Order: sequence, then structure tokens, then C-alpha cells
Amino acid sequence: MNVAQFRADLCAWLDDHDLTPGPDHSLHAQMRQLARVHRALYDAGWMRYGWPVDVGGWGGPALLRAIVGEEVVGRRLAEPGPYSMVEVLAPTMIDYAPTELATQLVPRLLSGREHWCQGFSEPGSGSDLASLSTRATPHGDDWIVNGQKVWTSFAQFATRCILLTRTAPGHAGLTAFLVDLDTPGITVRPLRTMHGVDEFCEVYYDDVVVPAGRMLGRPGDGWRVAMDLLPHERSTCFWQRIAYLYSRFDALIAEADDPDESALGAAYLALHTLRCRSRATQHRVAGGTRLGPETSIDKVLLATAEQRLYDTVRDLLPGTLELDDTPWRSEYLYARAATIYGGTAEIQRNIIARRLLDLGRE
Repeated sequence: MNVAQFRADLCAWLDDHDLTPGPDHSLHAQMRQLARVHRALYDAGWMRYGWPVDVGGWGGPALLRAIVGEEVVGRRLAEPGPYSMVEVLAPTMIDYAPTELATQLVPRLLSGREHWCQGFSEPGSGSDLASLSTRATPHGDDWIVNGQKVWTSFAQFATRCILLTRTAPGHAGLTAFLVDLDTPGITVRPLRTMHGVDEFCEVYYDDVVVPAGRMLGRPGDGWRVAMDLLPHERSTCFWQRIAYLYSRFDALIAEADDPDESALGAAYLALHTLRCRSRATQHRVAGGTRLGPETSIDKVLLATAEQRLYDTVRDLLPGTLELDDTPWRSEYLYARAATIYGGTAEIQRNIIARRLLDLGRE
């Protein structure tokens, strides 16, 4: 398929179909808007390009999905965080779930009928996933899960969770499941962060019964599932967040009364460097390359560009962050976490040093 023509046709369709969000910008409204956008895109076929036919897709390269996300998020029709969850979780289901399960459930995610979340981090194991302690114990044809997850994005809106558990010691003792969040024994508690939005949650699992058929892969495949899932966070969904940051850069230029061209240039250079790197990543995926530790470079560049942009907002819009209740304030505060969420900057640099540059452990 001609990518340029695909983008042109998509843009024409978006111009003809009004999916503009309403005046309510609360998190609940954002999630309703996301479901609305996904359903419209799915019904019109756009949300089906780049996905396998057996899960409701129309085939084609994943690059088509990146273009859809870029246009939707760049136009501010959906927020990048919630929108990106499909790109993180659906490929994992397709690769590891029993075929019948993926065929049944992935279309529900693509079409906006359901929202899912990812249960990895725990209070004592964030970037160090290998130390997690949420345990799954076999019981007949089921598994019994006990433990706690934290920083689970949008869990209060989710129908299902891709959950990483411990079934034996060590890296080879991790196992992943797809868990229905209405199962008895699950408690979801939203956490309000300093930017004033409760998008993260604690999730408690108390004697939760999970059928063996909901296992992703085999017992002990959890580490491989996680290592395949995490690069997805840094590929197509980064492309969407970059589009969002570019839209905010344009808004900054429009609002700044006396813009410092040097500061704006530095922010633009950081964004453009990130975009160039991410574009190369998209084309590697389109060429069939399986992503790995090299996506840590993408993560470091994203965190750098995002914080540079919002530092520039602070400098060029004096008093706005401190005195005015505008989206700039919450976005600036959220950007402080860019070097933490999805793997800290320190961890990413260690991965680059050890696994890409072969610099050893020290």
C-alpha cells in the first residue's frame, strides 16, 4: 500500500468526520472519547489496518497503525497515553495468547468496546521486574493469584489486565496471564499524582482464580513476554506521543509573546532528533525486525525531548505554570516523570552501556 496515499485518505476522512472532544477534559471524559474514536476508526476500517486478519484486522504493515495514531493524537482527538495501550497490549496477545482467545478478544480492544491495562510494576519491583513477588499457584485447571501491583495505568477503566506473576524462582519463574478485572478478589484503587490526575492505580489480587487457558505462552514464559512487550512501548506508541509533543510545541509558539529563538530551537532540535530516531524504529518494525534493547535509545531521547519542551514552556511563559490553572501546569508536572515511567533513564542508560556498547557491568 502507498503510505503517502494512505495518510492522505485518512486525513480526508478525519476532515469529513467530526471527532472533536467535548469541553470536559477530565480523565473519565478522555476515556469516553477514546472509546468513541476507536469505534469510529474501527467501523470505518482505519483501526483495522496493520493488524492480522484473524484478529479482525485488514493486514498490512504496522507502519499504517503508526500513521493512524500520529494523525489522531496530533489532532488532539485522543490523548497519547490511553491511545497507546492498544499498541502495547494487542501485539502481546497476538503473539502469546491461544489463537482462539486472541481472535475473540483483540477485536474488542481495537474497536473501543474494551480497555485493557498492564500489571507489571510492584511496590518493591519497578524497573527491576525480575524481583516481582505477585504469585500464581496451580490449583487443578486454574491458577490462584495473590499479590499487589502499582502504577497500573487506567486500571479503573479496564476490563482485562495482562498480568505478570511469579510461578517459580528467578527469571525463568515468571508467567503472564490475561486476567478479567471483574473476577472476585480484585480491588482497584486509583492514585492521584502531583499533576492532579488519577490515571495510575494500585491493584490487589486476593485468591483470584484465573483459568489455565488465560496463560500467555507457557509457564516460565513471563520474562520473554515482558521483554517483547516493553519495546512496543517505545515504538508505535512513541510515534503517537511525538505527534502530541509537536502539537504542544506549536501551541507554545502561538502563546509566547517574546519567544527566545535559541530556546525554541533547542526544544525543536530535541523533538526532531527523537522523531528521526523513532521513524527509523518504525521502519525496522515494518521490515520485520524484532525490537530489543536498542529501543532504550528511543526512551532516553523521548524523556529528554519531553522535559526540554516543558522546561522551555516554563521559561517562555513566565508565571503560567505557577499562577495559572491551565493544561501547561499539569503537563509540566507529568513531564517530570518522563525519566521514570516505562523504565528509568538510569536503567535505560545501563541497558545501552551493557547490551549495546558492551561496556560491562561497571
